[in-house]
Amino acid sequence: MADRMPDRPDERHPIVAGLVALVAVGVAVGVVIGAVVLVGTKVLGLGEDSSDGSSSGQATLYLPEPKPTEDLDEPEVTLGSGETESPTASESPEPKGSESPEPSITLAVSATEVGSMEPFELTGVYPQGEGAILTVQRFENGSWVDFPATGSVAGEQFQIPVQSSRLGQTRFRVVDSDSGLKSDEVTITVVG
Repeated sequence: MADRMPDRPDERHPIVAGLVALVAVGVAVGVVIGAVVLVGTKVLGLGEDSSDGSSSGQATLYLPEPKPTEDLDEPEVTLGSGETESPTASESPEPKGSESPEPSITLAVSATEVGSMEPFELTGVYPQGEGAILTVQRFENGSWVDFPATGSVAGEQFQIPVQSSRLGQTRFRVVDSDSGLKSDEVTITVVG
């Protein structure tokens, strides 16, 4: 009776029985997922071959041929409610000759009081000055002298970082290196 047979076959090899059960569960889950994907693609119409020439109802892209537009003498403007139309070119006085507004450089400063060698920025707007190089000048002993800081104009705007160790009130301006056009001035107070 010592060589008695086990009641169940999995009592002798529990690892094999566990692996067989795991494979069986994996196959069952795979079949279920495959069936769900198959039904889903049929319902959504994915993977259908539409080469039989019939229309599938899908959107298409149509680009019309480009055509030249008419050149209008006056701009086309859509006014919102409550707005009035401005006078036309014939009603408004035209500038005499080729007068255009004088270019100017508007200057501002990021802080009016800074510590010694504390950075601040000279910023501003320079219409018609795209790409211009601006030199910073400081007022010293009754005249304007070049200060070791420059910047360029991009998008009609500029921003030039500056530091000064001279204590007290100091006046700064910027000058267009090519045209010599000068900005208005700003005053900075440097405290120790």
